Amino acid sequence: MMNESWRLANATWPTIVLCVIVALIFLFIFFRQLKRYSGEPRAIALEVLRLFIVGLMLFTLLDPVKIMKSQRFQDPLIAVLTDESGSMDTRDVLLNKDDVITRSEWVNARKTEEFWKPLEEKYKVDLVGFDLPTEGSEDPGTDLNQALLNTAENYKNLRAVVLMSDGDWNKGKNPTTAASVLQSRDVPVYSMITGSDRYLPDIDLEDVKAPAYGLVEESLSIPFSVQSRMPNDVTATIKLLDQDNTIVSEKEVTIRSMSQVQDAIVLEPQDEGLYTYKLEVPNQRGEAFTDNNSKSFNIAMKKEVLRVMVIDSSPRWEYRYLRNALSRDPGVNVSCLLFHPGKGMSIGGGTDYISEFPKDLKELSEYDVIFLGDVGRDQLTDEQLDMIQGLVEKQGSGLVFLPGQNGNQATLKDHPIMDLNPVIMDDSVSEGFGSRSESKLVLTDRGRGHLLTMLAPEADINYRVWRNLPGFYWYAPVQKARPGSSVLGVHESARGDFGRVPLLVTRTCGSGKSLFMGTDAAWRWRRGVEDRFHYRFWGQVVRWMAHQRHLKGEEGIRFFYTPESPKRGEPVLLHATVFDRSGFPLDEGSVTVNLTSESGSSEIIDLQKEDGGYGVFTGTFTPERGGNFNLKVECDAAQRELETKLYVEAPIRERTGRPAKANVLRELSNVTKGKWYTMDQLDEMIQKVSVLKESSVQEERFSLRASLPWAGFIVLLFMIYWVCRKLLGLI
Repeated sequence: MMNESWRLANATWPTIVLCVIVALIFLFIFFRQLKRYSGEPRAIALEVLRLFIVGLMLFTLLDPVKIMKSQRFQDPLIAVLTDESGSMDTRDVLLNKDDVITRSEWVNARKTEEFWKPLEEKYKVDLVGFDLPTEGSEDPGTDLNQALLNTAENYKNLRAVVLMSDGDWNKGKNPTTAASVLQSRDVPVYSMITGSDRYLPDIDLEDVKAPAYGLVEESLSIPFSVQSRMPNDVTATIKLLDQDNTIVSEKEVTIRSMSQVQDAIVLEPQDEGLYTYKLEVPNQRGEAFTDNNSKSFNIAMKKEVLRVMVIDSSPRWEYRYLRNALSRDPGVNVSCLLFHPGKGMSIGGGTDYISEFPKDLKELSEYDVIFLGDVGRDQLTDEQLDMIQGLVEKQGSGLVFLPGQNGNQATLKDHPIMDLNPVIMDDSVSEGFGSRSESKLVLTDRGRGHLLTMLAPEADINYRVWRNLPGFYWYAPVQKARPGSSVLGVHESARGDFGRVPLLVTRTCGSGKSLFMGTDAAWRWRRGVEDRFHYRFWGQVVRWMAHQRHLKGEEGIRFFYTPESPKRGEPVLLHATVFDRSGFPLDEGSVTVNLTSESGSSEIIDLQKEDGGYGVFTGTFTPERGGNFNLKVECDAAQRELETKLYVEAPIRERTGRPAKANVLRELSNVTKGKWYTMDQLDEMIQKVSVLKESSVQEERFSLRASLPWAGFIVLLFMIYWVCRKLLGLI
């Protein structure tokens, strides 16, 4: 039997008064218009229509609701939802002093009928598990909202929901959405908070940012972060193990209680090849979870000689010592282009000197890093500057701005290459600022642990090393860092309108990188220590800036991807630079990438040609699975191909060891007018549910204000009214 009735849900006194006032105003207007249009029946009909529309809108404002009540003939049901997701494997349920079990074990022990007998005397009880891991699921998660919605949909005679969960939802919508649906049906949720609401003692190796490749016989820094939830400080020896479980590097770190430490371990590869490494934090006494103390990753080791070009207008001290540092580096092949001061003619002589700037892109494309010293339009043409800019933005090379006291770089201010400069220069004082007293370059928080500036194994020690380096007596005229740049070092005291003057700044420029060094006194770092810091810094600059270009390369083709350590579901940019059989950047043709996963499934991606004539082809793909992918890059037009591997990290949504989210469960119970309980209050919860007032009537509501057809009907009347006014020529 169905009973229907209407009531005004919004018939409050303020709303009624407002409606009466509006109605009186429109009635007054209506009667005035009747006098005005007397004898014009069509105009009077329009006024009646307008008054009718206003009446409908005021009626809708009062929110008329249709209430439909029906008698229940089925027995009321209690749905007991049990969370069976991965986070329920957390072992944090304390039975007694020495007996700790997992959350799922505690829930499973209460699935037997004896626990629910008090409810079965009055209700039908149905136990339903939700978010069970499905076979082949790449990344299972907890969709608490969908579990509650399914329950509301599947059981029409639902009286209450008992939810036994840790509240750790990580998939789908906020569960309060489903709670609102249950609340509208007068179905309360009784939440059983399963698990501890605080972290257990644990050491977690959260992240390892390993590069995709390293150079043989070159130190490789591998950053990592460790989170401690131990009640005391821990001193641990971090170990880097190879694929034979042999220790290849160690580092002792102190991890403060309840804090995170970020550090790096150094690896010195000796042989070429693809290697699998594992970073490991030793298990600590009292640690609750030991399955999160290590991470594995792949690094390809290879031998590479980096091509560097240094351009300057005079043999100043900075140029001389930079040239010496690079020419003595066995991993660098340096070419120097030095001009006669004021004449614009290059100076030859020496095995590492070139007599002129590269004639075309074929020659210029060989360079991984270009140092742009104290040079300007007297030394370089616009065409040459355009080629340098394209080399950086399109082919991923690095560009170092190294201005000098002659201020020649100021003459480039109207050329687009200065958009690559990480800082905005003050061209009104192009010669910069000198001083008789020594000033120091101070690292910023970002610069303390940056791979480019690391002159010591730890960030704090590195900061002190830089503070003790010999200073400078001149610095470039800088206004501020360009938006998107990373400031690594600033002047210790000089300030401008935007704060302390940035002197060591980096920036990503298209596919490449740029670096600004605002002093010309790095050569002075040799004082007392010879080449220890000077050689190391410039060697790191070259390798850091050239890193992407050498991710993978064969004759006539280079390939890299960004980011180097992608995660499942994260877009990956593919970048290929292809040269034709003559060695020039490819102008015409197509490049494809065939991706094959570990399961054998494959996907072909067509890379799109970038404008500019640099032989660059780019594309993107989003990995839906983790693991190793084999990439085969092919270009039939140039008869070039290469193969490489890409490892995609698969983050795990369902993680053990995290506290139960009691606040989520409390909110669900509050919204539905239920109640939440802790694990030791199970009997109390069952007793509370067993004495719920029986609801024999099923109630459904229909709000006219929320009806789309009703809104469409009012809009249609408005349209008819205005169209008719126009046809009648009424204002």
